[in-house]
Amino acid sequence: MAYLALYRTFRPTDLSEVVRQEHIVTVLKNQIQTGRVGHAYLFCGPRGTGKTSIAKIFAAAINCESPVNGSPCGTCATCRALKDPSNLDISEIDAASNNGVEEMRDLREKVQYPPVAGKYKVYIVDEVHMLSTGAFNALLKTLEEPPSHAVFILATTEAHKIPATILSRCMRFDFKLIPQEDLEKRLKFVFDEIGKPYEEEAIAALARAGAGSVRDMLSLADTCLSYSTGKLTYKDVTSVIGSADSGSVYSLLKAVLEGNAGEAFLKAEEMLFAGKSVGMLLKDLMNGLNACTIAKTCKNAQKLLGLPNSDFTICKAIADSTDGHTLLRATEIFAKVEPDLKYSTSPRVLFETAILKASMPQTETTAEALLSRIALLEKKLEGGVPARNEGDRVEVKREIPAPPVYEVEPPPMEEPVYDEPVLVSPKAEARPAPVSVPAPAAEKKEVKAPPSGDAKAVFGTFLRTLRRTGRNGVLFTICMDLDYEYDGDIFVLSTTSETMYRSLKKEDHYALVKQSFEAIGVNEEKFDIRLRGKQKDEFQKQMNELKETFPNTKIEIK
Repeated sequence: MAYLALYRTFRPTDLSEVVRQEHIVTVLKNQIQTGRVGHAYLFCGPRGTGKTSIAKIFAAAINCESPVNGSPCGTCATCRALKDPSNLDISEIDAASNNGVEEMRDLREKVQYPPVAGKYKVYIVDEVHMLSTGAFNALLKTLEEPPSHAVFILATTEAHKIPATILSRCMRFDFKLIPQEDLEKRLKFVFDEIGKPYEEEAIAALARAGAGSVRDMLSLADTCLSYSTGKLTYKDVTSVIGSADSGSVYSLLKAVLEGNAGEAFLKAEEMLFAGKSVGMLLKDLMNGLNACTIAKTCKNAQKLLGLPNSDFTICKAIADSTDGHTLLRATEIFAKVEPDLKYSTSPRVLFETAILKASMPQTETTAEALLSRIALLEKKLEGGVPARNEGDRVEVKREIPAPPVYEVEPPPMEEPVYDEPVLVSPKAEARPAPVSVPAPAAEKKEVKAPPSGDAKAVFGTFLRTLRRTGRNGVLFTICMDLDYEYDGDIFVLSTTSETMYRSLKKEDHYALVKQSFEAIGVNEEKFDIRLRGKQKDEFQKQMNELKETFPNTKIEIK
């Protein structure tokens, strides 16, 4: 007899052997036991998760004379007849190669004939999303109202490509990827059955490479059986899969995360020169970053990763010496490159550019890059490593002169009197550093009070005083845009902007305005800040209502 692949040899023959998918198995078992069998089912999900296997088991179970716990007994006359390849009660159709209208019309005619051995005639249509639009239309009416003896099971990996008219006529079941723990159990069962010795790390590596698919895992295991004549080791599995040596990958990863661009680029070149493909090397780096992230965040990391002790020790050391922001930034950079490799004419250049970008955070200004640079600097300072590249042989020592210290603060310069307020450049506002040696207080320059009633003169003097005493550029800029006038004997500053008004009424700003007015002889009772326009009227109305409601309460505007 010809050799059968592992995934065919160990295909489940009853529902109890199905790996995971309990939510689907439970529903199908109950339907078989209660006799509530539907006329159309849609099995959708990733490849290698058991869609076709469950479809075959279910097709045999609904025809079985005495099903056992929802599975065919395998001993009755019907089960024996269904095992005969010439029996047409269970038909498998490949929609990828029978996707035309004529094939569906032929199916529509054949479905009218009753079954030969069992109660139901079952049609399993695999990769149903490959049917053409015309084929779907030809199948539509038959799928909606088939003969009582007909059952359709449609299987697909891309349910989004199936028309809504078909989806609405089917009972849908979504298959899930198989967890790694269940994949490992299944693979151990297979190896124990065939008598193949193995290492635990080798089983974990194969299960991880299967990526949730039982068929993918068993196909890789089949190759490993031919590669290894004795005990299957972790090194054998990595050689079959085509992964780079774990030591080289972690060495490259360490250089990238430490920001050593030269060493990272050199190691990447060496690995590519040795014959490793760009796609596989990128995948190894992504797996290494994922392993470091798990080692850094999870307590049971070694159990989750299933790495050999030597590899896990290196992985844990890299993870402990790297902050989370750096790991996240590197992962995002390589994740963005992965889809671009498929369409790039120079994948090697694209990959090496990503290596340099990930190991040179100083070339970026993003938040993650800045955090990575800070972490690298802190690490160098803690370890006593100079923050200088090895290639920089020349050391330049630059002495920064101390700021001048004045024994007495120099008097402020006389400022010209302007008819209109002028915004002075911030550079002109520079003042010597604060005195560090106690000195006798400088004489205060008296500000000559402007003539009362001259609003323009009062406003100009107020601005000059505010600029000299307040030292608040934001407040000075706001005040320059204010209108000014006399309302009786009260000097009024007004604005139509509610934002500017509220800013002026803030406690710190109002204190500076008050101080500046008092310096020119205008006390708090002789000036006011007001809001003009519709906003002012509404605001004033509300204030009047509050004052009338609470006549004995002092109301402050902030």
